[in-house]
Amino acid sequence: MNLKNRSFITLLDFTPEEINDLILLSARLKNEKYEGIPHRYLEGKNIVLLFQKDSTRTRCAFEVGALDLGMGVTFLGPNGSQMNKKESVKDTARVLGRMYDGIEFRGYKQADVLALAEFSGVPVWNGLTDDYHPTQILADFLTIKELYGYLKGINFTFVGDSRNNMGNSLMIGSAKMGLNFTGVAPKELWPDQELINTCLEIAKESGATINFTEDKMAGTKEADVIYTDVWVSMGEPKEVWDERLALLSPYQVDMEMLNNAKPTVSFLHCLPAFHDKDTDVGRQISAEYGKKYPKVKNGEMEVTDEVIESSKSFVFQEAENRMHTIKAVMLATMGENYE
Repeated sequence: MNLKNRSFITLLDFTPEEINDLILLSARLKNEKYEGIPHRYLEGKNIVLLFQKDSTRTRCAFEVGALDLGMGVTFLGPNGSQMNKKESVKDTARVLGRMYDGIEFRGYKQADVLALAEFSGVPVWNGLTDDYHPTQILADFLTIKELYGYLKGINFTFVGDSRNNMGNSLMIGSAKMGLNFTGVAPKELWPDQELINTCLEIAKESGATINFTEDKMAGTKEADVIYTDVWVSMGEPKEVWDERLALLSPYQVDMEMLNNAKPTVSFLHCLPAFHDKDTDVGRQISAEYGKKYPKVKNGEMEVTDEVIESSKSFVFQEAENRMHTIKAVMLATMGENYE
């Protein structure tokens, strides 16, 4: 694997072999972490984290991963830089590229992360945009490989808004790595047809299948993995909630859905998940919409608390794997002597 000086923007840019190598490197780094083996392969380098959207897992994964690799880290939150305010993305890229050895971006526009990659002269990593979330997919696939031992041939069902960054990225990753992807959602929330067609072409090489259905029981019948995500993403207006609840409350992942799948089914979620009243948003949505949509009256939205807390749920193992896979991406795109 030779990914040195490459940016990590979308899985469309990487071959199945490169993706597999990143997963293998992630597993190796995870083992070194558990064994207490130092792996400061990037000693003396520095990275900057540009966050327009707050996050727990993404920030912690990049910071701890960078420190484990021996790097210095600067965090610039939503109000921490002048990018898109007093300074263009292009100019920000050229400044930061002269100060740092790598740049992470988590925000809204895919065009912004592309501009950072084009003008900075250093590797840029997509920590999430409205279109794609590629580092999350590596963590998901590492988790699946730990659970089942393989990826190719896994029946993978994504339930919910299949046109969001997670739906897009999981479909791409499945097509690349040979998983059988099924999107379960109302037709209004299926991905762009052009992206579906791209994934269908990729799937011809990997042997994957790509399907969509509005029938949640048919779509989960033979699932090895059931995956869901929040119904309203950060930054979307409050007015969207009523529309999404109307469309997606019938698709809430509950134990009936899990029991409809294979007995060995695993549940995954990129987190945070709305599954109880222990969050401000959960309490607010429950209070405002609980009577109209009874399924959300306990703060349970895309998934029930019973599912999250069940033995079929591996969401926290998956969350930990964000750190190991992000560390692999940084090392592969910046390192030289780590084999």
